[in-house]
Amino acid sequence: MSERPRNFENHRWMGDKRTMRVHDLDNVTDECAIQDILAAETYLAFGPDTLPEARNRCYHRCRHCRPADEVA
Repeated sequence: MSERPRNFENHRWMGDKRTMRVHDLDNVTDECAIQDILAAETYLAFGPDTLPEARNRCYHRCRHCRPADEVA
């Protein structure tokens, strides 16, 4: 994905309410299916826009969004 979805220009983390997954918009891959989340309108942003805040709301990080240096 070359640019962030509309309404997420200033956000890094996007949650999917259906799966309770949080996606890192700086590191998305095709497996994340961001366009499907947007089409279903099941997304949300976090305030503050941080991974700990997403985890605080019981969201789990998408395993496909991890930066290359974190993949084992």
